[in-house]
Amino acid sequence: MPNSKIHDPTIRAVLTDIEGTTSSISFVKDVLFPFARQRLPGFIAEHGSEPEVRQALEGARTLAGEPGLDEAATIALLKRWIDEDRKATPLKALQGMIWKEGYHSGRLKGDVYPDAAEYLARWRNEGLALYVYSSGSVLAQKLIFGHTELGDLTPLFSGYFDTAVGTKTDHASYAAIAEVIGLPASQILFLSDNIHELDAAAEIGMATIALDRGEVVIPEGQPHAVAKDFGQIDAPAGRLKDSAS
Repeated sequence: MPNSKIHDPTIRAVLTDIEGTTSSISFVKDVLFPFARQRLPGFIAEHGSEPEVRQALEGARTLAGEPGLDEAATIALLKRWIDEDRKATPLKALQGMIWKEGYHSGRLKGDVYPDAAEYLARWRNEGLALYVYSSGSVLAQKLIFGHTELGDLTPLFSGYFDTAVGTKTDHASYAAIAEVIGLPASQILFLSDNIHELDAAAEIGMATIALDRGEVVIPEGQPHAVAKDFGQIDAPAGRLKDSAS
């Protein structure tokens, strides 16, 4: 059933997840993660003295509660976090830096579903502001949308949010995002394949739609409307198109 909360009749902004929503989970798991894991030791050896990299390494040690880890042990820690898909901000920062080199060299191309690219552009042309909220770093978000087979999509977006604003299953994160966007939560539509994230957004009054790309199981009886692709979404109204209901 669609989200039963009453929203303003007009949505003014769309906030979208990436993995499983605009882009395939398999691209992240099978392409991006292995790319970063393989290059991590060499990247740290080459760039470990640079302030951003040093800050991320220190942040990882602090987060792990082991500030005295040496470089080899820190690399092992980060590799373990990659294998666990740990949503750790220092790890995400380092992955973003490594992916930046991959995108700029042409070894990586951002994976974005054609329907997502088409409808994001259409919604922007209709006057909606577009934002991204992903567990990947803001840098990683800009890279995936900036280096797609469909061209540079970053001009479509008004802003990006990562775990620096808070975890994606905490309603306070969405309240903070709404405050930055400068709109009532009820005028923001959040799109994700993760029901717990959608629950958190709905808790503060955002309109919500779940994306079912066939890569995750959407539980029966969950309260959010479900779309197979962006073409089924009436974004200005914050709901599914009638034919998709």
